[in-house]
Amino acid sequence: MMTRTQLQCSMTWNKLSLKTLLLPLVGCLWALPLLAQSQVPIPSFNLEIGRSSNPDQVASTLQVIALLSVLTLAPALLLLTTSFTRIIIVLGFLRNALGTQQSPPNQVLLGFAMFLTFFLMAPTWGKIYDEALSPYFAKKIGQEEAMERAVRPIKRFMVTYTREKDLALFVRIAKIKRPQNIADVPIWVVIPAFVISELKTAFQMGFIIYIPFLVIDMVVSSVLMAMGMMMLPPIMISLPFKLMLFVLVDGWYLITGSLVQSFTGVSP
Repeated sequence: MMTRTQLQCSMTWNKLSLKTLLLPLVGCLWALPLLAQSQVPIPSFNLEIGRSSNPDQVASTLQVIALLSVLTLAPALLLLTTSFTRIIIVLGFLRNALGTQQSPPNQVLLGFAMFLTFFLMAPTWGKIYDEALSPYFAKKIGQEEAMERAVRPIKRFMVTYTREKDLALFVRIAKIKRPQNIADVPIWVVIPAFVISELKTAFQMGFIIYIPFLVIDMVVSSVLMAMGMMMLPPIMISLPFKLMLFVLVDGWYLITGSLVQSFTGVSP
């Protein structure tokens, strides 16, 4: 049973809480007419479908639609025409070899792979800007020539890390004439060849990463078996040893240095 004093205090507190909640709401409602009266420019974007008597307007509309379609493919182009594929696969193999489940989390691995990709692709993207985008923005070259110039550094980068066997495979599948040089190979033939080459290289690096951690798992399993502790999961015992080994050898430094060296050829 609440006393009369306690009941009065409770009612007073409820009134104060109600006032505290209502005051900001009343203030917002009072300010709405003032905001409506103020001349605040509001941007608008209209997309209409109708008739047009000007062919240039139709061409511009089709260019906008094509640009929006290309933007939807931008993530795939970023993943498959850069070093991102190899980096993220190697980092995934590393996490599985350590057996740490979700540590580091996916967001950390993706972010690190993305920024490392920016670091490695900066020279290539710089050439694209200098050779294609900058002259195009200055209206020194046309759109088609800008596209041709922008493709060259990307193609040069991909061909550098593409195996001849993989490239010959897709040239044969595409049924095109045997190219005399790399300039004769279309970009749509180079991209899939580059992807499967990157996948093979990433799996090779992942296998090498797995070996020391696999040895630790085998040793721990053998010791537990010899001690008759067959019901104890080996991963519980081997995980601290794998983490200790990875930290002692400065694993992140070695992995990052190996990934960078695999693209640049420069030792860290």
